[in-house]
Amino acid sequence: MIDSMEAAIRYIFQTRRRLDKSPRALDEYTRDTAPTLRLLARTGLPAQQRDTIVVTGSRGKGSVSAITAKLLSAMGRRAGTITSPHLVHWNERIRVAGRMIPSQDFLRILRALQPHIDAEIARLAAGQYLSPQGIFLAIALRYFDEQHVDVAVLEVGRGGRFDDIAVVPNQLALFTPIMLEHTALLGESLARIAWHKAGIINAGGDAISLPQADEAAAQLRKEAARQNARLVVLREDDLAEFVARRANGQLIRLPAYGELVLPLLGRYQLANATLAIRAAECFGLDETALRRGLAAVQWPGRAQQLDESPRVIIDGAITPTSARSFVQSLESLPAPVVSIVGVPRDRDYSGVYKAMAAVSNALVITETDINPSTRFPARADALRAARHACDDVHYAANLPAAFALARSLAGASGTILLAGSLMLIGECMLLWDIDTTVI
Repeated sequence: MIDSMEAAIRYIFQTRRRLDKSPRALDEYTRDTAPTLRLLARTGLPAQQRDTIVVTGSRGKGSVSAITAKLLSAMGRRAGTITSPHLVHWNERIRVAGRMIPSQDFLRILRALQPHIDAEIARLAAGQYLSPQGIFLAIALRYFDEQHVDVAVLEVGRGGRFDDIAVVPNQLALFTPIMLEHTALLGESLARIAWHKAGIINAGGDAISLPQADEAAAQLRKEAARQNARLVVLREDDLAEFVARRANGQLIRLPAYGELVLPLLGRYQLANATLAIRAAECFGLDETALRRGLAAVQWPGRAQQLDESPRVIIDGAITPTSARSFVQSLESLPAPVVSIVGVPRDRDYSGVYKAMAAVSNALVITETDINPSTRFPARADALRAARHACDDVHYAANLPAAFALARSLAGASGTILLAGSLMLIGECMLLWDIDTTVI
């Protein structure tokens, strides 16, 4: 009986766990969107026509999705989003007008879909699975139909070409920066990873990309040509410029609009906001809606200040580039500065340690077991790498212990920074009792 969110998540992930029993292989050999396509066909989803935007890249996908949806809402559109991962509630992955799907609606829709899901699972061969993302997509599309959503912004989870979220035909594909990530699953080269991401470009559609390395841009252009799609790759001088910090964010300048207030602290959000604005322009964005939409943007856990004494600022930075951008966003940090860092082992955790050490008097390495499928580096390996970056290094087995240790090192007048996986960011939301149900 699917009578709780816990039961729902167990049900949704039941076949995905088959992969845990075998060595991980490249997505093109292990991921198959056919079961999801059949599930959507069985259930007649989506039942209503709507505009669809699909977002991929290696960082900033969630921010671009959230900002784009807010701009579209300011234009009078009813916007639905799928993003991942969530911070606190699984329901956060599905939102309409910024509000997450209520648990009762999530469970009701899942129960209605259950006979179709069970029928699809019954026909799976050994080793096959029905993607949890595909089930989330089906729930979202049914909810979007019920809520009369007329534009959907869908963030893929990884890659794109074999991603179940991207099976919905889109009118616009958006690309945040593409970099080396998930190499065991997407491939060892930037070109191969970009090939995966480029798979979201639809025949005859439009695509906009933030600036890319040459190898990545070449793959996007090749796929756009193959699909007879229109692709714009933005240049660095197309991006919004930083003007000044504001108490509630930052003042930015974008050609054609002048100065704008963006209520997010991260300097990296300038590029994300630029891409979101270019996306919304494709649907008729005007300056009034732009200013109203930007002013309403919320995206918790990204360069977010949680406390004052000591100052506590957190960010979901798990790559050296994102960590450096996080650090760049910070000004006038009261000393001593202590950084808590929790980066999965399939990322360049050494590079993140180095980036955070550049502004820190001490590092506290930590991890979380909230998601058993996400592995962190062994304690000895993590400490060894951290000590190459910083002289004062500590280890805490969990986040509450990490904050207790950091507070003892920073004192009431210092600064605590946290750079880590969104699972750790989600724990921060719980520790500070921050509402993530509405953005």
